[in-house]
Amino acid sequence: MITLTDAAAAQILSMKKDEGDDSLMLRIGVQGGGCSGLSYGMGFDDEKAESDTQFQVNGLDILVDQESEPIIKGLVIDYKQNMMGGGFTIDNPNAIANCGCGSSFRTATNAGTPENC
Repeated sequence: MITLTDAAAAQILSMKKDEGDDSLMLRIGVQGGGCSGLSYGMGFDDEKAESDTQFQVNGLDILVDQESEPIIKGLVIDYKQNMMGGGFTIDNPNAIANCGCGSSFRTATNAGTPENC
């Protein structure tokens, strides 16, 4: 469902280690907002909801809520480091439009709730 590059997985595992709780799972989801209507959310969670899908990628337990699942199917998350710092990049094959800064998107079937930017 989701691909994490080796660089992204290593960065997330390092962040998880910094949290000091091995039971944490990575939650990836989508919420309304941003210039294009939908924005990504990614963070650690220690609870799985009944409607969540749980799977493992590169040694990480990942949670995705039921509403986000069809929107982020096929997502590729990478981590890039350069002289200005590092950050995650997301490639979503379902996105048909992205905002200029790359933090929001929309799909053919879900326009989300765009904000005026």
